[in-house]
Amino acid sequence: MASFRLTQVASHLNGTKAPRTQIGVQSPDDIVIVQALRTPITRARKGGFKDTTSEYLLGTILRGLLERTRIDPTLVDDICVGNVCPPGGGATTARMAALYAGFPNTTSVQTVNRQCSSGLQAVVHIAHAIQAGMIDVGIGAGVESMTQFYGPQNKLIPDTISDEVMEAPQAADCIIPMGLTSENVSAEFGIPRPKQDAFAALSHQRAARAQKLGHFNEEIYPVRTKIADKDGKETEIIVDRDDGVRPEATAESLGKLRAAFSADGATTAGNASQVSDGAAAVLLMKRSRAKELGLPIQGKFVASAVAGVPPRIMGVGPAYAVPAVLKKTGLTVAQLDIIELNEAFASQAVYCVETLGLDINKVNPKGGAIAFGHPLGCTGARQISTLLTELKRQDRRVGCTTMCIGGGFGMAAIFESEH
Repeated sequence: MASFRLTQVASHLNGTKAPRTQIGVQSPDDIVIVQALRTPITRARKGGFKDTTSEYLLGTILRGLLERTRIDPTLVDDICVGNVCPPGGGATTARMAALYAGFPNTTSVQTVNRQCSSGLQAVVHIAHAIQAGMIDVGIGAGVESMTQFYGPQNKLIPDTISDEVMEAPQAADCIIPMGLTSENVSAEFGIPRPKQDAFAALSHQRAARAQKLGHFNEEIYPVRTKIADKDGKETEIIVDRDDGVRPEATAESLGKLRAAFSADGATTAGNASQVSDGAAAVLLMKRSRAKELGLPIQGKFVASAVAGVPPRIMGVGPAYAVPAVLKKTGLTVAQLDIIELNEAFASQAVYCVETLGLDINKVNPKGGAIAFGHPLGCTGARQISTLLTELKRQDRRVGCTTMCIGGGFGMAAIFESEH
């Protein structure tokens, strides 16, 4: 399987003419982001949201969008929410959250599950609906309470799978535990444990520095909630920061942790993303509509792409999705100012950085999911708020969000800041 390399994507894309880039060109029909906002991300079952439900998290961040933008909620035609774990795709809880947030019952709601890219897919769904003229104003969002819905009691894989289907090797690979897919990437592409621990430590160090300097403040909407002690006594708290960041983490300290998925493996609790709770939301519309309403513009959605890869090494997905979206825009890797690469596992993140030839100084400058968590349905939308606020802070223009996806995919999107 090691022969499955980036050249396959290059050969697939050869002969397709790249469209003229939209970067630096403004049009009334551009799909713009008026506001991208997220809650803090907290540790599942241990952190500040351990007693907070997903509908409350989502409802709170939707309220935050209304508060920050002061948009009339009746103008929002549709809300698409990325979910992975909840029963029924979270459809009922998403509708409840929207109504709680103050949207009228005339605002429709849908949910989408593309695993780890669900939040990004929700945003792209809304962008495409606006482009097609189906709606004028919409919200792409994502939420996950892994405290509520992730674990042995809430299986993401059916107990019974057809024997005939399991005879197809790649179909059977779809149910390999994610931690073992990380080990596959590590072994097949030669990503040593020390390199993974060094990457993980860098994530924590960058996130700790960003917290200390207040670089997350603009993207985070504080959440007032309740937390219960061991006796069930509730206390009202305000959660205003990610609580998984470990400033003291070093490559040496992480190197002392035991492998989590195989005795001689390289993936540990310290160099993999944290199981977390959180929500994020992105308000989109055409540039002409934003100007008509007198709303500020954070940035512009440029393009997105999804690429399939072998399920057993699903973590390599960004190495194929990023070239695909760059081909659509006519951009090069060198023209990307910041890349928000989801850190599902250090193994796959290191592989993608090295394979794509990314400048590590441009990758996750405020840290990533290893430091502050990966609430599955939320992450894709969360990355947009993290990206746009950092592009503004650095006075940069072009950014990319990307992630690997369980089942064997990668997804990527390009955004332009308009700070």
